[in-house]
Amino acid sequence: MGLGLLASRTLLRSGKLRPGNFPPLLRRSIVSTSELQNAEAAQTQPDSPPPDLPKRTPVGGARVHFPNPEDAIEVFVDGYTVKIPKGMTVLQACEIAGVDIPRFCYHSRLSIAGNCRMCLVEVEKSPKPVASCAMPALPGMKIKTDTPLAKKAREGVMEFLLMNHPLDCPICDQGGECDLQDQSMAFGSDRGRFTETKRSVVDKNLGPLVKTVMTRCIQCTRCVRFATEIAGVQDLGMLGRGSGEEIGTYVERLMTSELSGNVIDICPVGALTSKPFAFKARNWELKGTESIDVTDAVGSNIRIDSRGPEVMRILPRLNEDINEEWISDKTRFFYDGLKRQRLNDPMIRGPDGRFKAVSWRDALAVVAEVIHQVKPSEIVGVAGKLSDAESMMALKDFLNKMGSNNVWCEGNGPNPNADIRSGYIMNTSISGLEKADVFLLVGTQPRVEAAMVNARIRKTVRAAQAKVGYVGPATDLNYDHEHLGTGPQTLKEIADGRHPFSSTLINAKNPCIIVGAGVFERNDKDAIFSVVETIAESAKAVRPDWNGLNVLLLNAAQAAALDLGLVPESGNSIESSKFIYLMGADDVNLEKIPEDAFVVYQGHHGDRGVYRANIILPSSAFSEKEGTYVNTEGCAQTTVPAVPTVGDARDDWKIIRALSEVAGACLPYDSLTAIRSRMRTVAPNLLNTDERQPAIFSYSLKPESRQEMSTVPFGTAVENFYMTDSITRASKVMAQCSASLLKK
Repeated sequence: MGLGLLASRTLLRSGKLRPGNFPPLLRRSIVSTSELQNAEAAQTQPDSPPPDLPKRTPVGGARVHFPNPEDAIEVFVDGYTVKIPKGMTVLQACEIAGVDIPRFCYHSRLSIAGNCRMCLVEVEKSPKPVASCAMPALPGMKIKTDTPLAKKAREGVMEFLLMNHPLDCPICDQGGECDLQDQSMAFGSDRGRFTETKRSVVDKNLGPLVKTVMTRCIQCTRCVRFATEIAGVQDLGMLGRGSGEEIGTYVERLMTSELSGNVIDICPVGALTSKPFAFKARNWELKGTESIDVTDAVGSNIRIDSRGPEVMRILPRLNEDINEEWISDKTRFFYDGLKRQRLNDPMIRGPDGRFKAVSWRDALAVVAEVIHQVKPSEIVGVAGKLSDAESMMALKDFLNKMGSNNVWCEGNGPNPNADIRSGYIMNTSISGLEKADVFLLVGTQPRVEAAMVNARIRKTVRAAQAKVGYVGPATDLNYDHEHLGTGPQTLKEIADGRHPFSSTLINAKNPCIIVGAGVFERNDKDAIFSVVETIAESAKAVRPDWNGLNVLLLNAAQAAALDLGLVPESGNSIESSKFIYLMGADDVNLEKIPEDAFVVYQGHHGDRGVYRANIILPSSAFSEKEGTYVNTEGCAQTTVPAVPTVGDARDDWKIIRALSEVAGACLPYDSLTAIRSRMRTVAPNLLNTDERQPAIFSYSLKPESRQEMSTVPFGTAVENFYMTDSITRASKVMAQCSASLLKK
């Protein structure tokens, strides 16, 4: 019985209100309209939104793409009309309408599970609330997200989720960036009715990177779906039923994926957190700096979180064209190497073999004196894997002024071909790999050389059933592939049409050939590239609308070095050198350096090159300077200083500029703007940051190679995924990964 009816009856009994003498407030007029008399017509007529509805913007800048305009359907969200393509879910329609629906299990890059039930909304004519993440939107559907029914349903779901969740917020690393905290405040009730004992779950050991507190788990299964679908490992799964349900590894084992750290980002609660970052800092204490990863040639977009002078953690940034929203474990966890084995002061090796700290003035004076005592042809410069374009430009200009043309970059081999840009970049682009239907991998293992490129190939294999052929040593690529052979002889068979895979390539719509940069170190690289170009020609892999002939580089500095023309005059210049300038180069074969050669090591870590150095010049790491890097697809990106430099270190190009002045061959620039102006005259593409510059000329301009192809099988370019450069070799976490995850 309604409150109004009760009040009127009370007044009637008390005699204060007589029949026929009702005040206007208690009268109810009955109006009949044609729409109410005709119920069917009223149902088919859409609700027109009131004219005073405020304009809404899509959640997170969501945009709608209509592949076929005829497939557009119209739905109504809280009275707003929204046009969406067929096949979209109710949750996606709500996001486009500007309504943020709470969710735990749904993730835009994973398959739909629909098991958290937090995204319940009310749909007209539906007897119960609907899970919006799993319900496809239908034409004319009327969705209500803010009704009492939807609110009560979400409160009930949240009460069940918190029923067994421990009160760990003060000591939980997820505190401050926890979806469960945020959504329980926004959509939860102000009290709970559960009084029994909470259940507890035994923690799992997933390795040295991911910390588990499984009692906090809400069984959203995001980590299970990520491991299975994106990472390609069947390590995680759901065990048990009912209240005994938990995430586990079936048998006691570690998570062996190179992308395992991403489960930390996608876990909506504090069940999976970063083990190296545990109890170190709260997220509101950290300063975020948007930068670029330099551990491989992909150039993943990252955010460096720092507190004071220390890098505390590294997180991915969204970039659909390069790394989407994932990063490799090496990128995420190598940062502790930035504070270990650092070079603080300039040092000179004394007669007793020990290093002695000196001033910058004394160190540069000694280097300038020695460089004038040797012939120009005996001067050699080697840029390291982590060198930025500005420092390589300065090194090349300085040694050119001293009369030497023997400058090159690690990883590009003794005789690199820098004339045609399409011969050393990924012409398809990283995101363009998704359009390919057949892959041929030549001498490359993308899972350890470029984990994010491997994730793209796996995504294409899963989505489009693309076929993958692989030539090289046996390896696990975490997707279905056909191992065609181990050496160049297999390529010759494919080029001649004698191999079964050659017909697969010829019949492909968009064939994609990826050659590993490890081929650069071979003596018969020209012959190998010639055969690969023959395969590309027969498969029509290079057309005006598609360029499927690619090179997958290994290091962050390789593409920029070749763009700037760091090519040595002779392939064996290091054996006859008397003065060697190692700019962060630690993987040079030190045994080739003559005993009487004077070695200058300019770098930020006391790594392999230091043991042979006569003088050490400390420089800044990538997190402490502004520099330009070009990734394997030819996209120039810049790093930004996140923390101050260590000790008396200086930027690489500044050291070379100061040395040139002391040596009497002063370089004509003394600022980043001036050095980039010089770079514009050599390689203008380096200044178009965040824009991929495709190669203009194709391989067809190259002269024919008459080199004989060797029968030596392809080798492994990366022996240890976790230790590839001076920073990762100094990292304690990377050492733990090498010890536990790579052991046989």
